[in-house]
Amino acid sequence: MLRKKVYADAASALDGVLADGMTIMAGGFGLCGIPENLIAGIRDAGVKNLTVVSNNCGVDDFGLGILLANGQIRKMISSYVGENKLFEKLYLGGELELEFNPQGTLAERIRAGGAGIAGFYTKTGYGTVIAEGKPTREFNGHHYVMETGLTADLSIIKAWKADKEGNLIYRKTARNFNPMMATAGKITIVEVEELVEIGELDPENIHTPGIYIDRIIVEQGAEKRIEKVTTRKREEVK
Repeated sequence: MLRKKVYADAASALDGVLADGMTIMAGGFGLCGIPENLIAGIRDAGVKNLTVVSNNCGVDDFGLGILLANGQIRKMISSYVGENKLFEKLYLGGELELEFNPQGTLAERIRAGGAGIAGFYTKTGYGTVIAEGKPTREFNGHHYVMETGLTADLSIIKAWKADKEGNLIYRKTARNFNPMMATAGKITIVEVEELVEIGELDPENIHTPGIYIDRIIVEQGAEKRIEKVTTRKREEVK
C-alpha cells in the first residue's frame, strides 16, 4: 500500500519537520520556480537560526527575502545576492553569514550531495579567495580546488506537475536547481501547480522520480512575481 504523500497545505506538510538551527535547501532561480507557499509556511512557523542553501535570497519583500526580514536566517549558502538590499545590510553589519559559491559549483555541490559524493575537484575558483582554506591538487598539469557535497535536513522545491506518488515534471527555469535539491534533502517537500492521479504522467517525461519526494502540496494563490521588469518603448507601426 502506498503511503499518503499529499497534504492539504504548507502548514500541515511542514508539521513535524521544522526545527531551529536546521539546514534548508530552497529551489528556484531568482523568483522563478520558487516554493512560495512553503516559504511562507516556514515564516509562519517562526523557526530561527536557519542555514539556507539557495541560488539567491529572493528580493526584499518576496521569496526567501521574507525569512531574512523576519530574522530567521543565520547563514546563506548562495551564488547570487545582488537583488536584496536587506541581505547586503545584514551581511556588511555582521548579522548574516555567507558562504559564497560560483553558480556552477553550487549546483554541482548539491548534485554531489544528493548522489552521496563527499567531495570533488573543480578548476573554478582556483587561485582566488574561493579557494582559501580548501585542499588543492594538480591533475595533468592543471590546478583544481576541492569542494564538498551539500545536503540538507529539508529540501523545499517547486514543480509544475506531480502525480500522487510524487513523480515530478518541471518547466523551463524551474529545472535549474529544483531537481538536484530534491535528491539532497533528508526530507523533501514539493509544491506543485497541478496534481494528477498515479499513471497519468508519461514515464518518459518524468524529471524527478517519486522515491525522492516525501510530501506534496498544491500551490494556493501563488504570485509568481517577475524579479526585474525591463521594457522597451513600443515601436510605431507605419
